[in-house]
Amino acid sequence: MKPVYIEARDLPDAWFQCVYRIFEDECTHEYCVDRGSFEGQKRREFDLVMVHIKYPGTRSLIPDIPAELGIPAPTSLEYVEEYLQYLMTDKKAENELYTYGERLTNPRVVIEGKEYTLGLNPVQEVIDIYRQNKAGTNQAIMEVGMPQDILLEDPPCLRLIDTRLMEGKLHFVLYFRSWDLWAGFPSNLAAIQLLKEYMCQEIGVEDGSITAISKGLHLYEYSFALALKRLRRG
Repeated sequence: MKPVYIEARDLPDAWFQCVYRIFEDECTHEYCVDRGSFEGQKRREFDLVMVHIKYPGTRSLIPDIPAELGIPAPTSLEYVEEYLQYLMTDKKAENELYTYGERLTNPRVVIEGKEYTLGLNPVQEVIDIYRQNKAGTNQAIMEVGMPQDILLEDPPCLRLIDTRLMEGKLHFVLYFRSWDLWAGFPSNLAAIQLLKEYMCQEIGVEDGSITAISKGLHLYEYSFALALKRLRRG
């Protein structure tokens, strides 16, 4: 495995740099998906990547696709707003086994076949920790992943949102076990940035950076041509 470090100015810059770098053979690999989304298709994936975004709050939060390229945008602000609700509420559709918001705002556990609500709100708990002027801590972390997720057919991609309050700014550190670069990356990060801005407002601090880590940041085979067109290589 060859780790890759990418430093970006803002969210669209981070997306474009990742799309550019994923076609460099020395830090990526292609394989056929044996289990998971798009089984039987190719995936092009970074071995391991860390993306540090200095100013994730800079607008626009999503990538711009030049009209002359004739390809669809990977996401939209409307979709980002929908995804933000997925992050911040515990509502879920009948066919959903979980939502991130359920894990972040009203987590539940299943014990001997019975579901129990834990009666806590990790987002609010982190806000409260920092409101109490307890910035010198490594405990203000919001976990999405649970041990039983290994049994799910489609376990959560986002596993944790770690935080640090430093010099009056709130910073996020994210880990994704698997991450669709073309559409997932820009949608997820834009919504997570809006969550961070909400928490900054509640705590009374300034907005900081986002650092995202993944050993599964990838392009699916269907998006290879789209990505190359965005790079004006196809």
